[in-house]
Amino acid sequence: MSQRVGVINYGMAGNIRSIQKALDKAGATTSIIERSDEIDKVDKLVIPGVGTFPDAMSKLGKSGLLEPLTQATMSKPTLGICLGMQILSRVGFEFGTTGGLALFDAEVKSMLCDAAVPHMGFSKVQLQVENDILSGLDGEEFYFMHSFEVVNYRNVLALTTYSEHEFVSAIGRSHIYGVQFHPEKSRDAGIQLFKNFISI
Repeated sequence: MSQRVGVINYGMAGNIRSIQKALDKAGATTSIIERSDEIDKVDKLVIPGVGTFPDAMSKLGKSGLLEPLTQATMSKPTLGICLGMQILSRVGFEFGTTGGLALFDAEVKSMLCDAAVPHMGFSKVQLQVENDILSGLDGEEFYFMHSFEVVNYRNVLALTTYSEHEFVSAIGRSHIYGVQFHPEKSRDAGIQLFKNFISI
């Protein structure tokens, strides 16, 4: 049976259709989640996001999805993508201080490196521990586009180096995962990541 994957639409998901298309290609049955009652109808959740941390948390709250989504992540496999990964953190420091979903004891801070920011383009991910979401993908290149990074020390699945600056590119604990890159823009490697997520 195909896994039912719900993609959360909370007003920050400029890449939502691309994600849905890539998930479909990977073998999922997808739906766009815009109301809290739709969350119960899916097996897994994807939280996308393009924009700023405070806007994302504000729009999640106004959408009525914040509490139901947080509750659902307790039992449903969940994948945060880019900004969707960042808001899984405890707090973000973009334009002030904003509380996140606190699913990881992590902080989101400005990316400080001796190179152009935002970091845009393909970069390799280097696994730090074996894990289901990145199975078979160690050393593969994924597409990044971000100015902020997740700072976390206990749940790191993969690291990426950009101009000698090493940052966390994937986190995970139990059935909850986050990736800083965009699988939907990462060709075959991205499709394989979605296949891995579907099989979890």
